[in-house]
Order: sequence, then structure tokens, then C-alpha cells
Amino acid sequence: MTRGLRFPLFWRIFISIWLAMALTMIVGNLVTYTLKDRERQAIERQAGLQELAVEALAVRETRGRGDAWRFLKEQGSKLDLHLFLIEADHDDGSLPESIRERMESVGWYQQRPAVIEVAEGYRLVAWPRLNGEAWLSPRVFQWLELALAFVIITLACVWVARLVSRPLKHMESTARAIAGGDNSLRVSEGIASRRDEVGALATAFNAMTEQLCNLLDRQTHLLRDISHDLRTPLTRQRIAIELASEGGVDGDLMASILRQNERLEAMTSQILTLYRVSEKGGDIEREGVQPVKVINDVLKDAADYAEHRGVDCLLTISPDCRRASVLGDQGLLQRAFDNILQNALDHTPPGKKVHVALRSEPQQLVLEIRDEGPGVPNEVLPHLFEPFYRADKSRGGKGWGLGLAIARDIVAIHDGQIEAFNADQGGLAVLLRLPIFTGAN
Repeated sequence: MTRGLRFPLFWRIFISIWLAMALTMIVGNLVTYTLKDRERQAIERQAGLQELAVEALAVRETRGRGDAWRFLKEQGSKLDLHLFLIEADHDDGSLPESIRERMESVGWYQQRPAVIEVAEGYRLVAWPRLNGEAWLSPRVFQWLELALAFVIITLACVWVARLVSRPLKHMESTARAIAGGDNSLRVSEGIASRRDEVGALATAFNAMTEQLCNLLDRQTHLLRDISHDLRTPLTRQRIAIELASEGGVDGDLMASILRQNERLEAMTSQILTLYRVSEKGGDIEREGVQPVKVINDVLKDAADYAEHRGVDCLLTISPDCRRASVLGDQGLLQRAFDNILQNALDHTPPGKKVHVALRSEPQQLVLEIRDEGPGVPNEVLPHLFEPFYRADKSRGGKGWGLGLAIARDIVAIHDGQIEAFNADQGGLAVLLRLPIFTGAN
């Protein structure tokens, strides 16, 4: 898709803030100028002000400037106005320096005062007193400018914040949903089509997600196809081996061939289980399952193998867990427990022990399976639950790296958690947490 001219996010934010500041100044000055001008016009329209000016002029001519000043001060206090009678000797209309200083001292010089022409070259200058009730105070205009600045800048900041945060929040929620298994989601076209860094990031995110989903689909289909295609020839091979062994062929050779055939069948079964669990997600049939019963069944099934390995299994069950149950599929949980126990048995030296413990914590049951093997390096721990990952150097390279991956997926669809760590007593410990269905007691 052809994209238009790119408009960087930096310049969007910079121009937005700059325009907000400029608009604040323009609107603030415009509003205050308008209000002040109306105030001035209201003063000029004040009833009797013209007659008052004429009367003040008469007092000045008959009794002097001092009496005229006191007269205007007295009348001004009644009208909440500063009143001054000046001679009109400034052709440019400017005010005398003394008047400008007086207005500036009360914070009113930025406003145009009301000027009333009086006969014989005199003018009456009037402006509101600082705390007069009849007219607006200069502080009103200052607070008005501050309020306008606050509103406009706040709106600009909200717009900038939404410009940046909304698409990023949408991408975050999309990424979380995809990580949770919904591979059909993508960042919306409205965000991806933006002509800035956010749009470029959204486009790259969608392309990356599409590529990863395609790779995952291909991997899943490949595992499924290979597993299905292998089962039929392996079954036929097993039958042929059994028939050949009955025909007098060397027994040791046939036993070796049969063991390899069984390993291939086990691996194929593991792959198919991993595929089915991944496909089911959380859509499984659930019923109340007692982990104590499942663990005992797993230990019984593994008894012969543990004896062959020379390893003892020690089971510890907290009394309050004996009747506790979880909600899920008993067969899948048994498979998960068995895979973890099998991994522990494979890596425990002869003469050592595997410790199995079940205890309760608030709202969950905790199953811990710990071996007395060499453990694993810390950098390997995050990869133990990845399919086909084997810590060959530290764990002997046994199996196909599917057992723990299957256990992780099974625990996940049961709304549980699984983790592995090197125990303080030595060896690797795998911890499962499952939410309690019926309370422990």
C-alpha cells in the first residue's frame, strides 16, 4: 500500500503545543481587550458624566485646581471611578505622564481609559477604581487570561496524550490478546494508516504478527502431518518385527529393533498430544479431579521404571489436601504429572530420591516434584518448557524435549501455573499451581 507523505510525531506534538500557546495568547488578549473596551464604553455612556466634567471645569476656573481635584475625587468615590480633568494639549491623544503613572500604579495602564471631551480644550479621564463594586477589577482580566490559558493548554495536552497513548494502548491490548492465543487480531487499519511513527510501528507490528502466525501454523501442521504419517508405518513395522521374532530371528537383535520402534511410537504419541492440547486451548471437558488420586496412579505406573533406575520416590501429602479437587480433565492432568515425574526419574542418579509433595495455599493446590540430579544452569531454566528443547550438557540429553512442554500446555488450559528452579537442597524442582475446585480440609 502506498503511504502518503510522512508527518513525524515529533512535529505533531511540537506544533500542537506551539499552536496552543499562541492561541492562548491571542484569545486571552482578544477577550480581555474586548471586555476592557466595553468597560470603557460603559464609562463614557455613564449618565451625567459629561455634566460632571463641565461642573468640575467651572469649579477649577472659579475656585482653583485644588478644589476641582477634591470635587472630582468626591464624585469619583460615589461612582467607583478615578476622575481627572486634564488640558487637551497632546495632539496625538496621549495622556500626560502623571496620569499614566497613576494608572500603572493601580494596575490599569494596559487598558484604554474613558476620555470625555469637555469644552474649551479640556478632557475628563475616567477609569474604574481597583476594588470598586460597579466596575470590573484588573484582577478579573488577569484571572480570565489565566483561566483561558489553563483551558486551552489542558485541551491541547489531552489531545497530544490521546494522540500518543490511545494507539499504543490499543497495540498493547492487541499484543496481549495475541499472546493469549487469539492469533486473528491485528492493530486496526485506522492506526496503521497514520502517517507518523505510530502508524509505521503499527504496520511493522501487523507484518511481524502475520509472519509469526504463519510460521506457527506451518509448524503445527507439520507436527500434525508428520505424526499422523508416522503412526501407520510404525504400527506395520511393529507387527513385522513381532512376526519376524516368532520366525527364529536373533532375539537380541529383534529386541533392540523393537525398543527403537517403541521409542518412535512414544515420540509420535507425545507430538500428537502436544498438538491436541495446543488445538484445544481452554476448550476441554471439565470435572472434579482429586490430585491425590492422580498422583498415586502416576507413582504406581512409574514404580517399575523407578525400580529399574534404582531411584526411590517419596510422596508427602498435606492432610488438608487429601480430599481437595481441581476442575479439569483427569487424563490430561495425569499425563502432565507423569511427564514431570518421568523427567525427574530420568535425571536422578541411582541411589538418590525423587521428592513429590502436595500442599495447599490460598485458593490453590501446589504440587512440587524435585529430583536429586545435577540441576540445570540458570540460563537454561527459561527454556525448559519450550518444545524440543533439551539441556543436553546439564541433563544428559534424554527424551525429545516434549514432556515439559506438554505439561506446561496442560497446566495452562487448567488455569494453572508451572515453573522450574534449582532447589536449595540440590536438583531441579518443578512447581505446579492449580486453582482449587472444592476446598482443602
